[in-house]
Amino acid sequence: MSDIKYTADHEWLNLHGDGTATVGITLHAQDALGDVVFVELPDVGKVFAQKDVAGVVESVKAAADVYAPVSGEIVAVNDKLRDDPSLANSDPLGDGWFFKIKLSAPAETAALLDETAYDEVVKNS
Repeated sequence: MSDIKYTADHEWLNLHGDGTATVGITLHAQDALGDVVFVELPDVGKVFAQKDVAGVVESVKAAADVYAPVSGEIVAVNDKLRDDPSLANSDPLGDGWFFKIKLSAPAETAALLDETAYDEVVKNS
């Protein structure tokens, strides 16, 4: 069973039952960025506080920071995305994931948005 949450900064977080989560950018984010040409991913083992900059995504239009939606340690990065940044456009909620994080403060997820609340953020932006 997975549980997907969103941030107002346009990241998604798929919570797994083992205390880890997969993180990527939303459909709205990749639409706004346009064709992604480069991603900078965090190092495995690096620890982030919630809302720290954990990576960068660059497109033909702009560069944007990717934030850690929760505090924790990076346990995996998507090397396929590093090799083929266009996956962030073609499959942002699947093969275009950025990193996996082991949550150090699971209670932080309570402040994240569900799909309905995220859709309101997008509609009002």
